[in-house]
Amino acid sequence: MFVRIVKLSFHQEQVPAFLENFEENKEKIRNAPGNRLLELYQDKNNPDIFFTYSYWENESDLENYRHSELFIDVWAFTKKLFNAKPEAWSVDKLVSLV
Repeated sequence: MFVRIVKLSFHQEQVPAFLENFEENKEKIRNAPGNRLLELYQDKNNPDIFFTYSYWENESDLENYRHSELFIDVWAFTKKLFNAKPEAWSVDKLVSLV
């Protein structure tokens, strides 16, 4: 399992626009080939910071999504709302206890 973690920091007044756009696209993102899980988190201390966790079968699935029309459209909208450069990590899931 391959996990992509992205930290997104927004101008406070842009948070509602981000959340609305995420709501409109979350099912499409989740149903992208190879996507197994999509989660959105909001920082407890700074409500302008969000994290997305997306779980992929493999790196090529993520790369295919990143070159899709869906990603290009969502990213074009989202990047205009940032107040800081986004940060991203690609990690391999080693252990998960449920």
